[in-house]
Amino acid sequence: MNRAMIRNILGSVLEIEAALLLIPVLTALWYRENVGWFYLGTALLCFLTGYLFRVRKAKDTVFYLKEGCVITGLSWVLMSAFGCLPLFASSEIPRFEDALFETISGFTTTGASIVPAVEELSHTALMWRSLTHWIGGMGVLVFLLAIMPSSGSSHMNIMRAESPGPSVGKLVPKVRATAKILYRIYFGMTVLEIVLLLFGGMTFFEALNTSLATAGTGGFGIKNDSLLSFSPYIQWVVAIFMILFGINFNVFYLLLFGQVKKALKCEELRAYLALICGAVVIVFFNIIHMIGNAADALRHSVFTVGSLISSTGFATLDFDTWPATSRTILVMCMFVGACAGSTGGGIKVSRMVIAIKTVFKELNSYIHPKSVRKIRFEDKPVEHEVVRAVNVYLITFFIIFTASILLVSLEGKDLVTNFAAVIATMNNIGPGLEMVGPTKNFAHFNVLSKFVLMFDMLAGRLELFPMLLLFHPGIIKAFFRKSNVKESQ
Repeated sequence: MNRAMIRNILGSVLEIEAALLLIPVLTALWYRENVGWFYLGTALLCFLTGYLFRVRKAKDTVFYLKEGCVITGLSWVLMSAFGCLPLFASSEIPRFEDALFETISGFTTTGASIVPAVEELSHTALMWRSLTHWIGGMGVLVFLLAIMPSSGSSHMNIMRAESPGPSVGKLVPKVRATAKILYRIYFGMTVLEIVLLLFGGMTFFEALNTSLATAGTGGFGIKNDSLLSFSPYIQWVVAIFMILFGINFNVFYLLLFGQVKKALKCEELRAYLALICGAVVIVFFNIIHMIGNAADALRHSVFTVGSLISSTGFATLDFDTWPATSRTILVMCMFVGACAGSTGGGIKVSRMVIAIKTVFKELNSYIHPKSVRKIRFEDKPVEHEVVRAVNVYLITFFIIFTASILLVSLEGKDLVTNFAAVIATMNNIGPGLEMVGPTKNFAHFNVLSKFVLMFDMLAGRLELFPMLLLFHPGIIKAFFRKSNVKESQ
């Protein structure tokens, strides 16, 4: 275990967080809010801690997937622990576990909130919440890779551990160049949404916060009613961008370089859009009698389906009051989630497609026992290791899912609330059903339930295994064992 390299990278992550905390400090200066001092103090603490982590340089800079997973898991825990301090110290969120819950929800782009009235928060706190969404959407470690001088194979292990999806590939030969391309596309799409929202009459602060939350598919709103009070134009813009940010960024890369046909042939993209269209049609015809107007029913259907399948969590209506058929479709969207390589959460469309094809392959083997057929995805044969990884992921997902529901149920809430709370946090959705519906929040859970849901948010965002590895006895022993790796000043 290369602990020196782990410590160095964790130090860099904290220094990046210190720089990010200066943005809410500037917000506080602009709006003349005294809470800015708490963000400045936290920024100094982050920088000092990061400097102490990095002061002893690692002589051996090579690390493997296990170190990449440990770095990823610890980075997100540390970012959340430091990031919650200004919310807690300023008493805007007076309980530490609540401030930690809100910050983890922000960085993991979940959007599950414990704040009963977000409009009572300062502009500074609102900016920090939205900013955690944006940096968590693409990943702070991907940002770190974009600015790190080295592009060695070791850094690919970080990208594999942090990026969502069954597999991660490089767009170009160098990891650093890949990370830069991803962030340029991410930044460009965010700016485009800001401009379009400004045309719709939003203030710059509203457009900036909404775009940051949409880009990260997070869903922290700046209004108590989420986006209900904004115009249909704004709702359509946000709906379109929620769906776009749920698409694999490789597609945008192909489009950017003129490979339109190759981008449109993407099997995962076609499945993702087909799922959205199918869900919208069913929900539309199921709620049109409630809404009364076909145009409004279509808008709310597209917005809600796009919000939940992309794991953003914005709302224009209380979908918990919709008919059972619509709610069932929405829960299915929550499970499936967005595409691999996007900022969205969920199990991922690619995994679901591969899992379904695996089932059909198994059925065919009963009919034709001697036949040898390869599963194909994106016009390529799927290797056995990928199929195995998908199966292991799904098994692990449902084990954690079931265990979390059991632990949360100890509090005594109804089954639908417990089920919805776990799926909403583990798939990084935000709102759920019943007591965690779009018009409610997570403040009513006890401390144990909140920590279970916090773990679910982190595990869901990091594809389960980086978080689980932190509790593996072998990793714990290796981390605390006396190191043979020499470090140099």
